[in-house]
Amino acid sequence: MSEYGQFCPVAKAMELLDERWTLLVVRELLSGSTRFNELRRGNPKMSPALLSKRLRTLERAGVVRRTVDAGRSRYTLTACGEELGAVVEALGAWGVRWIGAIADDDLDPRLLMWDMRRTVPVGAWPAGRTVVAFEFDAAVPDRHWWLCVAEGEADVCDQDPGFVVSATVRTRLRTLVEIWRGDRSWEQAVAAEAVTISGPTAITRNVPAWLGQMTLAAVARPERVNVD
Repeated sequence: MSEYGQFCPVAKAMELLDERWTLLVVRELLSGSTRFNELRRGNPKMSPALLSKRLRTLERAGVVRRTVDAGRSRYTLTACGEELGAVVEALGAWGVRWIGAIADDDLDPRLLMWDMRRTVPVGAWPAGRTVVAFEFDAAVPDRHWWLCVAEGEADVCDQDPGFVVSATVRTRLRTLVEIWRGDRSWEQAVAAEAVTISGPTAITRNVPAWLGQMTLAAVARPERVNVD
């Protein structure tokens, strides 16, 4: 853990929080992940060994509580950890407003589909099982995904689950990431034919509302002025 040698409370907090991946682990815990594999799915490029190390550090600092349930570890935030919710939300909103560029290496279908799974408005979906398939551009590894909502629960698969597909969304991975982040709207993308949604009209017209956008998509963007 880095030490700044300052009594400043910001410096003391950052000695714990500015280690790589730490706040992203906290972000996942705030989003409802409690199992090790769930935390891995929310940070798919983080190694299991590093995740274990960060969880131990956070546990020693009193940010995370580890319990064992039926032989399986469960991780939850303490009151100290929950208080970081405002910090993570403020950082996310700042990132939306001021860090607009997305590199190709930032585009990860696993993270995108995991994030969609846990925040899609399942209450807006039909009562029965409904499956939406996704097909990304050919250059994307793991380009086929299925989002299934049934009995108020959502799940994602990168292998065909074998259920009837209600609608299929075809688009570039970058396009769907931009929609999910709120950088462009579903309406704009569909009108520009950057997204096609195939299936019965009664279903396809509802797919954008069923999928929605990430919570931070609602953050207002400032007008950026180009300075020569």
